[in-house]
Amino acid sequence: MAENNERLQERNISKEMRESFLDYAMSVIVARALPDVRDGMKPVHRRILYGMNDQGMTADKPYKKSARIVGDVMGKYHPHGDSSIYEAMVRMAQDFSFRYPLVDGQGNFGSMDGDGAAAMRYTEARMTKLAMEMMRDINKDTIDFTDNYDGNEREPVVLPARFPNLLVNGASGIAVGMATNIPPHNMNEVIDGVLALSHNPDLTISELMDYISGPDFPTAGLILGRSGIRRAYETGRGSVIMRAKTLIETRKNGKETIIVTEIPYQVNKAKLVEKIAELARDKKIDGITDLRDETSLKEGVRIVIDIRRDANANVILNNLYKLTPLQTTFGMNMLAIVNKKPELLNLKQMLFHYLEHQKIVIRRRTAYNLKKAEDRAHLLEGLRIALDDIDRIIELIRASENDHVAISELQNQFSLSERQAQAILDMRLRRLTGLERDKIESEYQELMNYIAELKEILANEERILEIIREELTEIKEKFGDGRRTEITVGGYDQLEDEDLIPEDHVVITLSHNNYIKRLSASTYRAQHRGGRGVQGMNTIEDDFVSQIVTTSTHDHVLFFTNKGRVYKLKGYEIPELSRQSKGIPVVNALELEKDETISQMIAVKNLEREDAFIIFATKKGLVKRSSLSNFARINKNGKIAINFREDDELVGVRLSEGGNQLIIGTRKASLIRFEEETLRPLGRTAAGVKGISLRQGDEVIGLDIVRPDSEEEILIVTEKGYGKRTTVKDYRLSHRGGMGIKTAALTDRNGSLVYMATVTGDEDLMIVTDKGVIIRLDVNSISRTGRSTQGVKLIRLSDDQFVATVAKVQKEEEEVLAPQEENLTAVIQGKHDEDIEQADGHLTGEAEEVTEEAEEDIFEDSDDVETLDELKNEENELFPEK
Repeated sequence: MAENNERLQERNISKEMRESFLDYAMSVIVARALPDVRDGMKPVHRRILYGMNDQGMTADKPYKKSARIVGDVMGKYHPHGDSSIYEAMVRMAQDFSFRYPLVDGQGNFGSMDGDGAAAMRYTEARMTKLAMEMMRDINKDTIDFTDNYDGNEREPVVLPARFPNLLVNGASGIAVGMATNIPPHNMNEVIDGVLALSHNPDLTISELMDYISGPDFPTAGLILGRSGIRRAYETGRGSVIMRAKTLIETRKNGKETIIVTEIPYQVNKAKLVEKIAELARDKKIDGITDLRDETSLKEGVRIVIDIRRDANANVILNNLYKLTPLQTTFGMNMLAIVNKKPELLNLKQMLFHYLEHQKIVIRRRTAYNLKKAEDRAHLLEGLRIALDDIDRIIELIRASENDHVAISELQNQFSLSERQAQAILDMRLRRLTGLERDKIESEYQELMNYIAELKEILANEERILEIIREELTEIKEKFGDGRRTEITVGGYDQLEDEDLIPEDHVVITLSHNNYIKRLSASTYRAQHRGGRGVQGMNTIEDDFVSQIVTTSTHDHVLFFTNKGRVYKLKGYEIPELSRQSKGIPVVNALELEKDETISQMIAVKNLEREDAFIIFATKKGLVKRSSLSNFARINKNGKIAINFREDDELVGVRLSEGGNQLIIGTRKASLIRFEEETLRPLGRTAAGVKGISLRQGDEVIGLDIVRPDSEEEILIVTEKGYGKRTTVKDYRLSHRGGMGIKTAALTDRNGSLVYMATVTGDEDLMIVTDKGVIIRLDVNSISRTGRSTQGVKLIRLSDDQFVATVAKVQKEEEEVLAPQEENLTAVIQGKHDEDIEQADGHLTGEAEEVTEEAEEDIFEDSDDVETLDELKNEENELFPEK
């Protein structure tokens, strides 16, 4: 009794409860309920795989009874109930629970209807081939081991995990005071994300989402919107709306049928069918006449819901989404163990920790292989010494009393280590042949090269990253597959803005002082040539619209700057403002550098195309052709698009599908046309090559492309509001780098060129003045004349006005005259005729001047030279009255 009293300790019960509970809580958190960020495994899963691997239950071996696996794991590593171990193993074998199962089960392992697996004495299992990638190189000192619960066995602290299992298969678990719920993802996407991060550690989460678009559930289905995904990836917490995949079929009798082919993740199919039947029976959803579960192994999930003839299938389906698990929520809580502590992680942190784990695995594996190679090389060095003096070696061994004496004498006389001396004693006589000597020498040289390679890997982290990339790519090619879950827009009121914005045609305007805004294309109605226009914006002092592009809210807009960089926005990301608004500063929309301004905008629908090119033209006459795919990944802080030479800037950017001809126009009305294929594709940072030779004081004002066999025309507009159309065929095909030919007669009346582009007649033309006035014209209303004429008046300008910028836009289906123009139709038509007469009269008086200017058209390439006789013949065709 006295002995028992000595063992008693007096403790404060509240303190003891607090400390004991904390110990219990940490044990549950760290050693039971939460996965490790490195291998994505909870302890029970890790022990199951290690136990199976230790028993040799690999993918190339026969199945073994599940009870044997469970018993071995429970007895050696996991001192908990056998049912919890078996349930964990069963889930690893279910292709509707794990996106990529790690256990290959044979027998009844449960179903989506909630049916339990058969007893462990009936089922059999082995590792899948993918699970073996979790264990690869585990025997090469790649990870740490620790004692098991009773100290009689050793178990891994973490698995090598040669693929990012935590994101690929996800995890769920309830600890004490916290829980984790990580959805599964697509193998290809996650590996692509890891590879991208290995190349650029500074990637943002938005940029990583270009590779990892969202969860990919084994049961497929739909995810509505991206806002929840983005929130979870950025903060570690968020929720996604999952919806079943359905279709509505109309039978021959006119009745409609709803067919469910995919259901949300973790939804019990049998309970789902019961819930639908209950709602139909209780008339909470009216119009369902029959309900059948036609699911089979061959067809997959198939739930058929027959609809009454007078009922609306879409209405019933919407009610089913509201009242049944056909639409449900997956709450993402990305909690994992990092350095023995639970941490809430964002997407980038998860990928980073996995990448760091792989660096350690590769480094330790390399060090292990290096030690093995050096040990083997050490023995081979001893054998080489022995073979070089084999007679003396044999004599020494024969003279020795025993092994110990022989080893000692070998060490003393030949400077060998004990291991080398032992290897010589163990060497068989057949290795004394010449062939064996050659094999030893060859093996030694191979080992020395291998050792040098291993040392180079250990000394260079980039080499380690290369190995990681190679092995991940190998796993991706072997086990990767396409996405099952589709991320789409759905009828839910908490979707991301991008999902809800309709795809509308819009106009993006950029002012001289770098104010930007978005307007609906329908804001500007087509008017007759010579109209006054409508106010496009209220400009502030010394500001006016300088650029316009037409695009859609869902397309990309690329912004090329004076510093040769490119930025990217979606159309909807640019604020939509009124016509009178000046817009917002472009620096509020783009992260521009200091003193950086927008030189050119271009709209692109798909940046991933491999068969398209971006064509650049600079003010100094340089051109460049670069693959569009070079601009598929543009960070928020931009990317280099082109390097400029001194005092040069960008004047034109075009998207081409190849096989086109390029047309370049200058301010002094020179124009050149040449084949696009004469430009070889250059990298993003290249400056370009000469496209046109410029006269003194001239500069490029426009670039466009045209198909060789097209009937397109060249449209020009001058600063005084004059313009014309001329067929492309009027301009001979030249060599790149020539000086071009005259495209207009320039006078004080029409001014120099401000715009040049190709048109087909199916477009409208937007002309913007320096005062912010915009007019929209039908291109067909502009006269077609010869290339050396001055054109006709397109917009009436006061003396202090000039054309600031011009853009061609898609013609509307129904052109509506502005009310103020309806009563001016006759006046405008009369003005049109007057303009033609003035143009003809002016041209007659200027013919001699045109001819003199034409004589000065000198080309750099001999094939492009126009003789004086040719120019005079062309003049006679244009002006027969002379």
